Amino acid sequence: MPIGNQQMATRVFLAGMRDPYYPQPVVDKGRAILRRLCERVEAERPSDLAALYVLTHAATEEFNALEEEFEAAGSGIETVAREVIAEDFWFVASAYGFTDADVEELIAPREW
Repeated sequence: MPIGNQQMATRVFLAGMRDPYYPQPVVDKGRAILRRLCERVEAERPSDLAALYVLTHAATEEFNALEEEFEAAGSGIETVAREVIAEDFWFVASAYGFTDADVEELIAPREW
């Protein structure tokens, strides 16, 4: 399903992770997680923050699973990556009208 929100459709997710330290095939999987999050927000149209957090927590769990792939490639989700990922989660929330979302709550189940 194509993303309907033009702001999100043209967003380059995880742009701050364009560095040789981060294996780009794994970063691409992270980008796919964020695109799927946008698709789910558009399909499910969460009515409040609690409903949005359910969707962002599921996406965060997917990022948790990626940590092993980053580590296997000699990388990791460290300080810079954490900030980049968190910023993109907040950008998604904001683009869909949830400007009062708490970034820490968006990614609450993170293990990174």
